[in-house]
Formats: sequence, structure tokens, C-alpha cells
Amino acid sequence: MTTAQNLPYVEAELNYLGHTTERPRYYAYEPVAGDLPPVMPLDPHLMQIRNLRPISDELSLDVQGFALAEQRSAVRDFWDDEEVRRVYYPEAERFITELTGASRVFIFDHLQRRRVPGQLDRSRSGPRQPATRVHVDHTDRSGPQRVRDLMGNDAEELLRGRVQVINLWRPIRGEPLRDAPLAVCDSRTVESKDLVASDLVYRDRVGETYSVAYNPAHRWYYVPEMRRDEALLLKIADTRTDISARFMPHTSFTDPTTPADAAPRESIELRTLVFHPA
Repeated sequence: MTTAQNLPYVEAELNYLGHTTERPRYYAYEPVAGDLPPVMPLDPHLMQIRNLRPISDELSLDVQGFALAEQRSAVRDFWDDEEVRRVYYPEAERFITELTGASRVFIFDHLQRRRVPGQLDRSRSGPRQPATRVHVDHTDRSGPQRVRDLMGNDAEELLRGRVQVINLWRPIRGEPLRDAPLAVCDSRTVESKDLVASDLVYRDRVGETYSVAYNPAHRWYYVPEMRRDEALLLKIADTRTDISARFMPHTSFTDPTTPADAAPRESIELRTLVFHPA
């Protein structure tokens, strides 16, 4: 029987939230003069990150908080936003609906990333970079608020049922991904005290995410050499409270086995609201 303890793994530093007496704060744009400084001290820890491929058939969004699936796309150029919305959005809606049994799936955003060595994230002069800090995109408060922000007069009725925030993440180069893969944390190993509500400051509003404090019990996984026709589903938030996987921490990491000549990571993530009837 395959268990977490006997899965192959790599060891890599993951950046947790360091100690701070202030509420953590970071920016969705490149800060300008007059902005308060970010409050996001990092606390790196060397962690084992296990190969999830041998147990991929055992994974559940409601147990571990992530799942790996094959999902071929007709998109030719994932950097073409118009094609992504026209082709990929309907594909993803059908795929997530079938996989989760949802009554409705609403895609509210997508983001492409390309790693550029030495480039800062959220720079005006380049693409978004892989996230290098352990985090969860939404909180117990901001998940429902996202529904209210986006779903208009239907929001309160939809919130009477179950609502999930699920990201669909995939590499978008034609070769297997070896650079800056995504690490995902088994939600069963995450305690509520590990999740620290943090301000995500936009130019016109302030959102809320979870930064994550170090816990040696965290159990991390990744997909080695992930292909363009594979997708990771990430449980970001869930209004259902009787399951282990409500909020799933994740981050990119530097894989020590990555070849020096590996192509820099290119990826796309869709952010979706997934609705189930009351």
C-alpha cells in the first residue's frame, strides 16, 4: 500500500509568514510613494514535498483539498486572453461542473504567469511571477464577499447553498514543467491557527487572504513534470464546515532537481465560484 511516508520526495525551502505584531499587508500592484510599506516577513523552512502521482486516484477536493486530472484543451495560445475566454472558459466550466457535480460554475478571473529570473512580481515591465509565499487566496470572510461582489441580486440566494472557490491550474508550455512547480498542502494537516488573515491592497479596495504560519505537521505534495494536458484543481475556500478541506495552502517552490537548462515556468490559473444548491 502506498502511503505518504513512502512516496518519493524532494526537499525545498517554503516561505511561511514570519512573526509580526502588525496585521500582514501586501499589494496587488507595484506600491508607489505614499503607500504604507508591506508587512510580510518571511520565515523559510526546509520541507519535504512528495510526489503525488502514485496517489492521484486517491485524492479528493473535500479531503486533501486538491486533485489532479487530465483535461485536454483546444486552446492554441494561452497568452491570448480573448481565446482563453472564448475557448478555455467554457471547457473549464464543463469540466469543473462534471467533476464536482455543481449546479453552476462562474469563472471570474484568469492569470498567466511566466517566470523571468530576477523579475519582481507585480512589475509594470513584465509578466506576473510564480507566487513564492505560502498562502490561501480567500478567507472565511472574503470568499462569500467575492460572491456578493460578483453575483449581484443572485448573491444571497446562492450563499444559502454551498459555495466553493476552486482554482484550475496548469502549465501552458508544450513540454513537461520542471521549473518552479506548484506545491500543495494536505488540508488535513493544517490547523486554524496556521491561517493568518492578511490584507491584499488593491488601488480601489482591500481584499483578504490567508498567509500561513509554519507548522511542522504540514504535509506537502507536487506533480513532477506536469504536462500541458494535466490540470490541478485547488480548493481555495468552501462554505461547508464539516469537511477537512476548506482552505488549502499552496506556493511555488524551487525544485533542487530542476535541470539548469529547464525552460522557465509558464502557467495559467482560472479562479472560479462553484455553486451547489441548499
